[in-house]
Amino acid sequence: MFKRNDRNNRDSMDNRDNRSNRNNNRYDSAPVNVGEEYDVKIEDTGKSGDGIAKVEGYILFVPNAKKGQEVKIKVTETKRNLGFAELVE
Repeated sequence: MFKRNDRNNRDSMDNRDNRSNRNNNRYDSAPVNVGEEYDVKIEDTGKSGDGIAKVEGYILFVPNAKKGQEVKIKVTETKRNLGFAELVE
C-alpha cells in the first residue's frame, strides 16, 4: 500500500513539473520598465480597440494605436505577462 501511494505522489509531482514547463512564455519580471520608450510596430488590435505591440515577446497594449502603425511608445504600467504604454508621437 505504501508503494502505491508513493507512486501516486511521484506521478502528481511529475504532472506539476509538466504544468510549469507549459508556462515558459511567462516572465518573472517584465523585460521593459515604466518610463522607457520604444519604437514599435502595432501588430494587432485588442478586444477593446487598443493596439497591441510586442517588445522581446512581451505584450504591450497601446490606446489609440492602429494595426500596422509604426509608433514610438512610452511604457506606463507593467504586469507579469503584459503591460500598457502610451503614444509619444
